[in-house]
Formats: sequence, C-alpha cells, structure tokens
Amino acid sequence: MKILKIDHLGIAVNSIDEGKTFWSDIMGLDFAGSETVTEQKVTTGFFPVGASEVELLESTAPDGPIAKYLGKKGPGIQHVAFQVENIEDALAELKAKGVLLIDEKPRIGAGGAKIAFLHPKATYGVLVELCERS
Repeated sequence: MKILKIDHLGIAVNSIDEGKTFWSDIMGLDFAGSETVTEQKVTTGFFPVGASEVELLESTAPDGPIAKYLGKKGPGIQHVAFQVENIEDALAELKAKGVLLIDEKPRIGAGGAKIAFLHPKATYGVLVELCERS
C-alpha cells in the first residue's frame, strides 16, 4: 500500500456555517465550497491547507453517521483520511493483514473520490479513511 499524503481531517460539526466562523474568520483559511453526499447523509465543507484539507461534516439526517457521532461525542475530529495510490490494493493488503474494515469495497465520497473506512477497533480508536482521487 502506498500512502501519498494526509488527504484531510474530517471534523464533525452541528453546522458548517458555524464552523466557518472559526476556520475562516479566526484561522484565516479560505472556504472552498461545500457538497452534499446524499448516500452518506452528510454535507461537507472544505478548507484547503497546503496539499491537505480540513473537511467539516454536517449531518443531513438525524440517523446519519455524523448525527450519531455528534450525539455520542459532540463536535470534533471524526476521522483522518489518507490518500492512497490504489484503494482496492490497499484494502486487499489490509484485509490480508487482519485489519478490521468497515468497507471491504470502496464507495464514492465527496469530490467523486473512492473512499473506504477502517474500523476504529483496529486503529487504536481512530476512524481512518482511505481515499483515491482521479
């Protein structure tokens, strides 16, 4: 598996508009826009930082994964995403090593990226996302 970079940090928020106040107004990051990923019940907001991004995650449904996360832990870092060269190969390698996967096959995430998650039980409590961008 070849990890290319930290792609983004996913931060769960109650509202992207509220989150923008901190990340843009206080930290000085430019807001690059938002996107709703209907299948994942989330709207994402992006703040580029060099070759990576801060990604704010706002739930679009009370039963969505971000709503559940916020209900348990409140706002904060929800996941770290690593960009990989080939996500299918990475998942096969991790599975062969006995790593517990949430997604055994990639799905489509924000920006059309192929994404898959590793289970936090296998990663010392960190939700890890792998992503492949075209």
